Amino acid sequence: MEMRKVLCSVMEELMHKDENIVFMDADLAEANGTMPLRDIFPERAFDVGISEQNMAGMAAGMSAYGMKPYICTFTPFASRRICDQIAISMAYAKQNVKIIATDAGIAAETNGGTHMSFEDIGVLRSIPSITIIDVVDEFQLREVLYKTVDYKGVVYIRIVRKETAKVFDENYKFNLLKADVLKEGKDITIFSTGIMTGFAVEAAAILKEQGIDTEVISVHTIKPIDRETIVNSLKKTKKAVTIENHNVIGGLYSAIAEVSCSESPSYIRALGVQDHFGEVGNMKFLREKYKMATEDIVDECKKMLGF
Repeated sequence: MEMRKVLCSVMEELMHKDENIVFMDADLAEANGTMPLRDIFPERAFDVGISEQNMAGMAAGMSAYGMKPYICTFTPFASRRICDQIAISMAYAKQNVKIIATDAGIAAETNGGTHMSFEDIGVLRSIPSITIIDVVDEFQLREVLYKTVDYKGVVYIRIVRKETAKVFDENYKFNLLKADVLKEGKDITIFSTGIMTGFAVEAAAILKEQGIDTEVISVHTIKPIDRETIVNSLKKTKKAVTIENHNVIGGLYSAIAEVSCSESPSYIRALGVQDHFGEVGNMKFLREKYKMATEDIVDECKKMLGF
């Protein structure tokens, strides 16, 4: 199922249960699949128009009066455009706001460079007290929405709009503070996040056929990051590749490297966007252009192991 359909379905369920939940869009309810919420909850689901900073300020104000606001828009407008409101009106003011950022990274595809955010995690990770989650698939999104509805503080939930590869199933249980060890191994670790996790699993299967025992860890929560799982893996393998749908500056690679430097120095290489702006293209084209394809993960791991 498309992530936007999961988003709408779960939010409808949560809003029926809790009359304090408010959902706001910035003229993108059709694209993000949340238009039905307006018909079901006309007084609690509405469009603020192309006015994302106002939407963020409204959400902070509603939170101050005890409501549980969700704001939803494309990733660049949910991060860099409203950065000051997130920092001051939400985080500094200790408000409880959920930010749903859609079409993350290359998932923006033909919307092109202006709508393709490769810097959002890096920008927001530097703001104190924010929780940042990069969702893997529809099953994880469902769990994330359930498990964070009463979570205190600013929660930034990074998703794509459409269907993605299924990594988990209906039995998946989400733990915000613990990364998911998808496969144990001893030769090298692949740390992945978001939609890159499916490709990391594919790469590990290929490497297994070539005699390489790869550990695969899905780091869904970039902040606060699960240091324990990361350190335990690095102490075992001593080598790692990170793969992310984001600039390698400021995102998963930076977060893993920070943990490694302070607790378990290791040889780590980064796959992701190498400090570029986005451009128009489909997912396959963009993955190949930015060297984020399954084959690139395989090749990087083999190089690090001397193959």
